[in-house]
Amino acid sequence: MFIHLIIFGDSIALGAWDQKHGGWANRLKTYLYSDDFRIKTKDDFIFYSTYNLGVGGTTTNDLLGRFNNEIQERESNDFERTHHDIIIFAIGSNDCQYSSSKENTKVEPNDFERNLNILLNKAHKYTKKVLFIGITKVDESKTYPISWDENIYCTNKNIQQYNKILKDFCRDKNVLFVDVFDLLDKRDLIDGLHPNSQGHQKMFKRVRDFLLENKLVEK
Repeated sequence: MFIHLIIFGDSIALGAWDQKHGGWANRLKTYLYSDDFRIKTKDDFIFYSTYNLGVGGTTTNDLLGRFNNEIQERESNDFERTHHDIIIFAIGSNDCQYSSSKENTKVEPNDFERNLNILLNKAHKYTKKVLFIGITKVDESKTYPISWDENIYCTNKNIQQYNKILKDFCRDKNVLFVDVFDLLDKRDLIDGLHPNSQGHQKMFKRVRDFLLENKLVEK
């Protein structure tokens, strides 16, 4: 029996800038591939399989456009048989960025919350086990504007606003939420926005521990 962890997200979920281990999601994949997680049940072995579907620059608008195709490509007889799959959303850091002007966010707050609701409804067609990862803070000395595009600005005030929307949404919908806003500091960010290897290790540990504590994965 296979249990699939399917991770949808942006460049941080993809693992950008973690040259050692490919990001927190890839670290999680390696961890779950270890022999400790070859669990023998009464009739079968349980194998964990992780799909990282992070794409750089992704907003919730973008994810809505590709979610169905991505999830359908990963359906299999195992997917239909087990019904133990876990969908993880690590999204929001691009939604709250200012684009072109300091008054124009890429996805407005009301639209962000609406998109979260649509994504959750789509995910629930495949599994009831859905988890949202919060948004990490930035080093504003390097993100106001960001170094590679002077038209894009990231501020912790905006991140905190969108992270609260995400957190409140999960509370209201009774959905699991991992808050990472407090997790990283300037030493963990390679360009002010993306975690370095040390930052990804911190994220991996928090997500891993949350999955274990909530028995979404078990040794």
